Amino acid sequence: MNAYVAKVLEELRAKQPWEKEFLQAVEEVLSSLSVVLDSDKKYEEYRILERMVVPERTILFQVPWADDKGEIHVNQGFRVQFNSAIGPYKGGIRFHPSVNLGILKFLGFEQVFKNSLTTLPMGGGKGGSDFDPKGKSDNEVRNFCNSFMRELYRHIGPNTDVPAGDIGVGAREVGYMFGQYKRCKNSYDSVLTGKGLEWGGSLIRPEATGYGNVYFAQEMLATKGEGLEGKRVLVSGSGNVAQYTVEKLIQLGAKPLSMSDSNGTIIDPDGIDAEKLAFIFDLKNKKRGRIAEYINKFPTAQYHEGKRPWGLVKADIAMPSATQNELNGDNAKALLENGCMCVSEGANMPSTPEAIEAYKSAKILYAPGKASNAGGVATSGLEMSQNAIRLSWSREEVDEKLHSIMRSIHKNALEAAEEFGTPGDYVNGANIAGFKKVANAMIAQGF
Repeated sequence: MNAYVAKVLEELRAKQPWEKEFLQAVEEVLSSLSVVLDSDKKYEEYRILERMVVPERTILFQVPWADDKGEIHVNQGFRVQFNSAIGPYKGGIRFHPSVNLGILKFLGFEQVFKNSLTTLPMGGGKGGSDFDPKGKSDNEVRNFCNSFMRELYRHIGPNTDVPAGDIGVGAREVGYMFGQYKRCKNSYDSVLTGKGLEWGGSLIRPEATGYGNVYFAQEMLATKGEGLEGKRVLVSGSGNVAQYTVEKLIQLGAKPLSMSDSNGTIIDPDGIDAEKLAFIFDLKNKKRGRIAEYINKFPTAQYHEGKRPWGLVKADIAMPSATQNELNGDNAKALLENGCMCVSEGANMPSTPEAIEAYKSAKILYAPGKASNAGGVATSGLEMSQNAIRLSWSREEVDEKLHSIMRSIHKNALEAAEEFGTPGDYVNGANIAGFKKVANAMIAQGF
């Protein structure tokens, strides 16, 4: 490891040892950069790493709200504005009990490199709250979103910071927050993405992360003369990303075998087809039910309580699409033993370092989330563009732009890996390509 990288990591661990996910994300990126830093000392001279690992601004605030009985609750709100070297801060808002500053710093740090890879002018940020929308009425969610935005609106704007949705923040929550922002600012700004189609949203935005991940996997497979047709695929999660990952897999002739939620996993040996996926859409998006209910409708499937899909059945491809660190070293070994040849991440950092090491040792195709799941934020950038010119593009136009962006991300990561002596290593390639663009902009703009 480069001495400069080792020094920065040592100092960061000493200062913030409790932020485990953030430290994991930083180490994963910085450990790829030694060859770049050895070849060009300007990055050390300008202290780029020290500046990159500290957010430009972190905002913490209280979010008081009333439930349907009139009882007042107080949650924590956050916005981590990490880096604006190549554009306004851009990144999702997450509502989940696990949200804390360390988690959001990890997500914001990853977002910097992901957004850089999209080729669009967007910086990186992330935000959210430890509020849990599950089990809350629409009125309670609206009360919370209004309170959250009454503080956040002061810190965001179309040329400053443009949040989007994330876990726990879908079309309902985005709508409530956008309405409150508009009332507070008296301005119809392009300040949130993932908006409804009738009021500034983009076609393909809900599908974009899942579709983009499948497009990236398709590009990786093509380097080995392979395609998706007939491939058996394990997908985790059953939210937006997983649903549209499965939809695109079906369209391209693959055979998705699994979906999951926090309670367990369904394995359908016959494959999830369009009819079965429509049932899951209704179950999760309208009824807000649990994935276990799938086997009541399709009894040839199996339900595995408390388990994720990795290693439960033979598969060619794995697409972790739920949450961070959901796939560990043992899971990776089980995947490899069951014939897995490709892992393409739909979630942010879903594979632990031990899992990544197993992929690399086995020399299978592996795409880190900052590259393979960048389709969501890329299409958010396209939504910003449409808002700026007051025009809407067709579904076909947006999908083609998304597909083109994912091809470019794949090409840039592959070329960067080749240039710096690690051909076929998408981790190194994505980290190096993302880093150089941001770092060079930081140097050009001074400090």
